[in-house]
Amino acid sequence: MGCINHAFAGSGFLWNAANGQIRPGRQDTTREDGSMANELRGRRIAFMTANEGIEQAELTEPWQAVLDAGGTPELLCPEEGKAQAFNHLDKADIFPVDHAISDADPAHYDGLVLPGGVANPDQLRTVRAAVQFVQAMFESGKPAAVICHGPWTLVEADLVRDRTLTSWPSLQTDIRNAGGAWVDAGVQVCTSGPNVLITSRNPGDLPAFCQRLVAEFQQK
Repeated sequence: MGCINHAFAGSGFLWNAANGQIRPGRQDTTREDGSMANELRGRRIAFMTANEGIEQAELTEPWQAVLDAGGTPELLCPEEGKAQAFNHLDKADIFPVDHAISDADPAHYDGLVLPGGVANPDQLRTVRAAVQFVQAMFESGKPAAVICHGPWTLVEADLVRDRTLTSWPSLQTDIRNAGGAWVDAGVQVCTSGPNVLITSRNPGDLPAFCQRLVAEFQQK
């Protein structure tokens, strides 16, 4: 990738020309009326992905929503270094990893976001440390927001049993076979388990997904 994706101009992502990466940054969170956006102030949110195959919008838009609400997002991946995002099947931007999943402590985070992309969760669900991290977050009652193919990791972790969620349609059989109930909804909020679980189907649902993410995460 040789140039900045200008869709990120002014969006809280900082271009580092030295290494060709887009670095998530922090925007001014002052609203037009002069008040501060602080719904998630003091909250640390884990964004967990594989090192490649992430659907870019499903990483960057929720990340920006957390930033705009005053929270601190961090990118966790199986390996340190970089994460390659995609726009569907085409390579998009590269993002720096904050921590390897195996080095991250679930107790240090207040919420979890699992972006989609087909290859991303298909790899992530094979990583034992990732499955254990997600299980620990759920068991401790931390809210989670999962979109598109992201629920594959929840299926692997046996965390959809007796839960109601949505996803990319091709996952519905996997979810039902794992004991969950699948619905076709732009955003689904399930409170029947140990934590609040927010799910959406695809990038077209991101506005509603991000809004509910902030609303639910601020309660915890």
